[in-house]
Amino acid sequence: MPYSLAIGLGSRGARDRDEILDRLRAADDAGVESAWVSESWGEDAFTLMGQIVAETKHIQVGSSIVNVFSRTPGALAQHFATLDNVSEGRMLIGLGASGANVIEQFHGLPFERPLQRLREYTEIINCLIAGEKLNYEGEIFRFNRGFTMNMERRRDHIPVYFATLSPRSVRLTAEIADGWLPIWTPIEKLGGAVSAIREMSVAAGRPADAVRVRSAGGITVTKDVERARAGVAGTFAFYIARMGVFYAKHLTRLGYGELVAKIQKAWAEGGSGAGVGAVPPELQQSLTLVTDSVEQARERLAEEEAAGCTLHSVSVDADSPAELQRIYEALAR
Repeated sequence: MPYSLAIGLGSRGARDRDEILDRLRAADDAGVESAWVSESWGEDAFTLMGQIVAETKHIQVGSSIVNVFSRTPGALAQHFATLDNVSEGRMLIGLGASGANVIEQFHGLPFERPLQRLREYTEIINCLIAGEKLNYEGEIFRFNRGFTMNMERRRDHIPVYFATLSPRSVRLTAEIADGWLPIWTPIEKLGGAVSAIREMSVAAGRPADAVRVRSAGGITVTKDVERARAGVAGTFAFYIARMGVFYAKHLTRLGYGELVAKIQKAWAEGGSGAGVGAVPPELQQSLTLVTDSVEQARERLAEEEAAGCTLHSVSVDADSPAELQRIYEALAR
């Protein structure tokens, strides 16, 4: 069966812009559905998203994610509406709260009421994108001047995806979002997570499939399997040990509390290398399948589809754009 593929682009570290755009054009030609640009404390997301829409014709482009603190809801609505015009309707809005470390220690803002902010940002952005007057009475934001977006709009609604983890935030996703961007969820737990958000959607008066789910960890196809597996384990250990409490609590709720404590202790006592070494190889492969086999990758795609994911995160390491396109096509066919 054919699969809808999504690829991600990071925001930190040195990057070859020409190579990135070559890879995006190959993905576009191969029929990859969407490309998601992250933002943390490196490059901003909107500059690269603008370059991508200028260099491609079909692929949808989303943020994965921009936070709901460092820009106003009006500014985000402007950014996305403008890019939606430029891309002829190919934008996707990915929002999240981020965490206290980034919001307070990089942006210098208090990390307060993140879920209420996520709700109000979404309602305000949807209002402005729809061309409605901005008269809004929230708990954080209040507007009574009736501003509207003074620009042409390609669409009256741009799909909004949430990156959420906690039970309360996932419930909010089920209530008002169009899509869900989960993270660090083993394949064995993915079906339960999708079933839960479907039940929450129904409880909120929406269809069970109101929220589209992108796969949590995804799949990496590469010739250098060991290096890629070490990279996944390293990123996972960093999130558990150094990125605040949200990810550790998430894995603990899934039943990995002892392992979370082990990774945190190893990192604290022995540094990053010890923390990475505490990640079991089988968990790494459960979180993100790393393989050199397209057929094995397609088996995981089938597992994700069976779990309820209809958009699949993939990463492909190839020597040329032509090879990259060939592998994307083989995965999606």
